[in-house]
Amino acid sequence: MWEVCKRQTQVGPPVLQEAILGRIVCLPDHLANKLQGGNRPVFFPQNYFPLLGVALVQVLERIFDSLRDGLDCSISFVSQVLGKGCAHGRKREILGVLVPHLADRTQSDCIWQRMSWRLVESVPDRWMEAVVCGFVQSAGGSAALTRLLGNLVLKSKKAQFVMTQKLLLFQYNYPTAVLQTLLGYLALESMRRPLLIKVFKELLEVWGSSSALRHSPVEQRLYISKAILVCLSHLKEEDLRSNRPELLTSFMEGMKCHLDSNSPRIRLMGMVVAECLSEKITPEGPALKFQYEEDDEIKELKSLLTEKPEEISAGDAPGIKNGIPAASPREAPKPIMKEVPEEVAQGADSELDSDDELVAYDMSHDKELKKTKAPTYLRDCIEILTGPEDADRYEAAMTVLETLVRKNAAAVREMGVELVKVLLHLEEKSYIEGFVGLRQSAMTAIVVTDPIPVAQYLTSEFYSVNYSLRQRMDILDVLAMAAQELSRPVSPESKQPPQSDGSRIQFTGSSPSDWRKVVDERIKSKTRRFAKGRSQAGPRWAPNRFGPVAGHFFFPLLQNFDRPLSTFDLLGDDHLVLGRLAHTLAILMYFAANTVVATAMGKALLEFVWVLRFHTDTYVRQGLLSCVSSLLLSLPAELLLVDVAEELLETRFWLADVAEKDPDGESRRLAVQNLLLIESLKKRLESPPP
Repeated sequence: MWEVCKRQTQVGPPVLQEAILGRIVCLPDHLANKLQGGNRPVFFPQNYFPLLGVALVQVLERIFDSLRDGLDCSISFVSQVLGKGCAHGRKREILGVLVPHLADRTQSDCIWQRMSWRLVESVPDRWMEAVVCGFVQSAGGSAALTRLLGNLVLKSKKAQFVMTQKLLLFQYNYPTAVLQTLLGYLALESMRRPLLIKVFKELLEVWGSSSALRHSPVEQRLYISKAILVCLSHLKEEDLRSNRPELLTSFMEGMKCHLDSNSPRIRLMGMVVAECLSEKITPEGPALKFQYEEDDEIKELKSLLTEKPEEISAGDAPGIKNGIPAASPREAPKPIMKEVPEEVAQGADSELDSDDELVAYDMSHDKELKKTKAPTYLRDCIEILTGPEDADRYEAAMTVLETLVRKNAAAVREMGVELVKVLLHLEEKSYIEGFVGLRQSAMTAIVVTDPIPVAQYLTSEFYSVNYSLRQRMDILDVLAMAAQELSRPVSPESKQPPQSDGSRIQFTGSSPSDWRKVVDERIKSKTRRFAKGRSQAGPRWAPNRFGPVAGHFFFPLLQNFDRPLSTFDLLGDDHLVLGRLAHTLAILMYFAANTVVATAMGKALLEFVWVLRFHTDTYVRQGLLSCVSSLLLSLPAELLLVDVAEELLETRFWLADVAEKDPDGESRRLAVQNLLLIESLKKRLESPPP
């Protein structure tokens, strides 16, 4: 390399030069092919490429000495070796040696700075991306990156594309420190600041795009949010003032689409970014504030707007890492311990207390006396809940309502529909602790006690007008929890249905059940085990009480999902309810396993999934994939692979496409899980009987 640089000419024709570059960079591969198991450890890639980095440093030192002595040298061949080595996938090993040396030498020597700039500028465009990405990751701060690259982003179109587009909009796996280094580099020089403003506008435009929000994973949204906040920390007031109308448009669109998202994580990120943007873009107006609980992710986002890490290069001091000085163990502050006298520890005014010898009563098990007597009959509860509002009577009625329902089955069959109607329209009372849970438990108990008429009422009201989205989702939750309770085996000696407990279905932003756990439990329940000695008595078998009534829960929910109402459109903007509907149908299908109606339910559910399989909302797609999982777990393998073989084949192709191309990680996981279930069913059907 030094001989070529000293002669300032090419080593020969372009073909020969490419061959030499290939031999230098690919030497470990060639030796491994020739020597096989007899290769020496020094030529292993993890050992060879750091040595190549050392060789590059030695050549640069010789070039520096020649330039200082007034002799001309060419650095282009070193740039080509560097570019090909980084593009070969070994930028970490090479730049791990080269960048710290350059960062140290460029601190006080302008010749080294010009050499570093020329080194990267001379890299061919086809290898520029790998080199620039490696320098940004290894620089250790925007000041060090400025010394290493100079104004490369203005001189090279390829480098500008990589630094302003590729690293910010196309990739999202880099740590936050890389974003701070890159955007700080654009903000350090006045000539590069227009690029920072341009990048900020593009980031804000992507952040405010509802299409990008639907088709990008949550991790990329977090990455873009961090980049926006880092840009805000570097932009000045005059920069924002001159572009305020354009920024406000993107800001309002982004805030709307984030708040409309079904993912709580995306909504939180949108709230934080919106607060910071409103504070910076409209400082004279009222501050935008949302109510939310801060977690570590939210605290990190807010810190990007206020905290600016000190810019220190990689080679400044041994105790410095990523621009933050490391605390020395010897300088760590030690807590000051003082002896406290025993009488002071017992209380400063203990001598003045005349009652210190009295023993306090144990009041931990005391119960608060209720001023109002709890109602005894269901009719009394209806009168209280529909009459004038009285806080004490309301609380007493809601507290005992579930117990009364489960104890008076005959009364529930007489007035169950009326009672569930009252509860469905009952507004939340903030003064009643756990009101939502009490109301939901009482409605679930009513459905379990009198399933058919109450389920028919709830499913018909789900598609009626003049209901809020919250009430419609309450209907779905109650039906799902009632199906779960009805499907539990009940001992024949037991006269009362099981009381509600904490093992109810919990709806979240993703799939409502851990299907891997479900599969394991199903396999465990179908496995025969042989043991010596006396076996333990198993649980008593009982019929599935949900089976005879499952159709009244399931089919009415599928009838009108594609018919929009004036205030309710499942295929339009109300995709949150559509996703909850898909998850509820999956739960109902799973609890109807091994029942007579399960076959008809499975065919109808497969048609529902097929109609909505290309839905753009992530939560809806997760619900559809959960439906497929329930279908595969609930129906016999013979029915799936014989009676609906054609539909299942098309579903398999769709699942393979989702597993490969879906932007959401949870959707890809569910699709792969369903593919594994199909393969398991196929093998089970093809295996010969024992």
